[in-house]
Formats: sequence, C-alpha cells, structure tokens
Amino acid sequence: MKQHAQLQRSAYIHIPFCEHICFYCDFNKVFLEGQPVDEYVTRLLDEISLTLAKYPVSATPTIYIGGGTPTSLNEAQLDALLSGVVERFEMETVQEFTIEANPGDLTKGKLQVMKNYGIDRLSMGVQTFDDRLLKKIGRKHSAKDVYDTLKLLDQEAFHNISIDLIYALPGQTLEGFSDTLQQALAFDLPHYSLYSLILENKTMFMNWVRQGRLELPSQEVEVAMFEQTIDAMEKSGHHQYEISNFAKPGFESKHNLVYWNNEEYFGFGAGASGYVNQSRYRNFGPIQHYLNPLREQKLPIMETEKVIRKNQIEEELFLGLRKKEGVDKAKFNQKFGCLLSDLYQPVIDAYVQKGWLYETETTIALTKQGTFIGNDVFQGFLLEEE
Repeated sequence: MKQHAQLQRSAYIHIPFCEHICFYCDFNKVFLEGQPVDEYVTRLLDEISLTLAKYPVSATPTIYIGGGTPTSLNEAQLDALLSGVVERFEMETVQEFTIEANPGDLTKGKLQVMKNYGIDRLSMGVQTFDDRLLKKIGRKHSAKDVYDTLKLLDQEAFHNISIDLIYALPGQTLEGFSDTLQQALAFDLPHYSLYSLILENKTMFMNWVRQGRLELPSQEVEVAMFEQTIDAMEKSGHHQYEISNFAKPGFESKHNLVYWNNEEYFGFGAGASGYVNQSRYRNFGPIQHYLNPLREQKLPIMETEKVIRKNQIEEELFLGLRKKEGVDKAKFNQKFGCLLSDLYQPVIDAYVQKGWLYETETTIALTKQGTFIGNDVFQGFLLEEE
C-alpha cells in the first residue's frame, strides 16, 4: 500500500554507546570500547533511508538524538552522523533539533559540529549536584563538570538547554535535594526535567535493593521533594507543563509533546521504539542483532504491535493527562469520532468530586492533588474489553 507523503512524523535517533554504565539505567546501552561505532553510524543512516522510502513524510517537526551518550562519539563520528541526518530529512520543516549530552563529555569541537548542522537544543543528564551521590549512582561526572560544561555553552552562545535531575536517590535527604534544586535553578535555564528514581529490573540498583544493600527515601520524603520542586519552579518562572517537566514560556520540549499528544514518530537505532501507521514497533537491541539485517538492507525491526482503537483511546488519556493543559475534548472527538463524555463521563464526574480532575467545556485535566497520584487516576480510564 503506497503511503501518502503529506504526513508529518518526528524522529527519535538512538546512540547506545556509553563510556560508563550508570547503576540505575535500563536504557539500551553498551560500553563504547571495542564497539563498531563507525559501522553503527553508517547502518543507522541506512535505516533512516530505508524507513523514509517505505513511509515518506513531508515534514519532520522534531528530531531528538538520545542514548546512551551521543557525545561519546568523537568529532568525526558526530560529523558523519549529523551530516547524514540533515541529508535525509527536510530540515526546513524541523522546528526543534535536540541532542543529549553528558557533563564533561562535551568539547568545544563537538559543540561546533552540532551547531554546524543546526542542533538548537541540548539536554543534559545532571541528576544531582551532590558529588557523593553522583558516585553512589554510578555517574562519572562531578558537579564541577556540570559548571564547566554550562560555562562552555554560555561562552559559545548556546542557550536552549535542559537539564535532568533525579530525586528520591538512595540516601538523599530533603535538605540535600533542596540544595541540588537551588543550584540547578541558579543557572536560570529555559527547561528542567525532574524524575523520581524508578527501580528498573536488571539494573544494579534493583539487585542491591533486593539484597538490602540500598535504602531509598520514604514515600513521604519523595512526595515532599516533588512538592518542593513544583513550588521552586513556579517561583522561578518555570511553569509545570507536564508532570515531570518545567519550562519558561515558549521553551517547552516540542519533541516530548509529540509523545504526550500521542502523535506518530519514527524510532531509529538499536533498541529504539517508534509509532507508525497505528502500530508500535521496536528494533533489535543488541548491536550485532541490529546491524545484521541492515547489512542486507533490511529493517532491523524485532516486533510490531497494531494498536487497536480501545488502546489508542486509553493512551490518548494516559498521555494527555500528563500535560498540565490536559485532554482537549474537540481534538479527542476529531481523532476518534466520539465524545469523551460518551465513554468517560461517570469516571470524570467521580474524579472531579474527589478533587483529582477538573473539567471545563473544552478540556479535562489533573488538579494539583491529581498530579501526585497520576497513575491511580489513569487506571480509571481503562476501557472494558470490546
């Protein structure tokens, strides 16, 4: 079936290499040393070409290069990757071009390469400004590296920067977190993402918790950290536009909004996931398993799952309610050909009464109280099997 080319889809590009593996991370990643990095870059560009030939698009609103650690590539590899990316996409349609960076990995040379190819947003994994905690969670950078990297970015007039912080880390106190928050906000960056530590299977952290070697802050302390974040961000002029994300007006992450608006996107690279033609797909994760099909000019897709209408509707609610502005009733109607109230009015009424949701003529959204128990609220929007 021939695809129509008037579609627009964003793109996520995965660079799985790291110079160091953090103890809490379950993303698809491998040690950089001894890996076929040059071939990986070449085959990744092949994957993009093959995919765009199969699913032509007229616009790519956002491109996001994540990892792993994209800045673990050397300048020549970074240049090869970015030149290949800009050749393959209609760059004049790209509204936001982001790359992830690690503090301490970014050099003036690498930054110059990024700027040459139009990268206009940088996302940096800082996690905490407490050096003792950074060691404990397996990060190789120090707080000084963060300061040095931000100083470099400032000198090079690169200002559209986001940093990630993690709270509820092992042994982290409310006072310690407050200090990290104040240090982060002192930079007055346009965007901050704050996530509570989630214990993932197959990570060192999960093993240590099971063995009783690691103690995490209580749920009360975690909630207090989240409350403190919301208040501090609000005071500093960063509005909470999604549960974990805060921005100055106009600096919201356009790429992440693609996910929360439940729009389609390509996922390129080892272990990457995408959402195309109402199907979610995932690529092979191990590097050789990913490279093998591409050596024969075949796509490296490991699994594909058609998202049935019931699941599309549920996802629309789960993802949409993460946003501060909530779910737009008219857009919902346009997308699914039915009214939100036809499916969910009893649930909406019950949650409004509990103080978890508020409803206007045009939208439904979480209240501040609802934000703290988002997952419980989302459960109510699961539909009966058809």
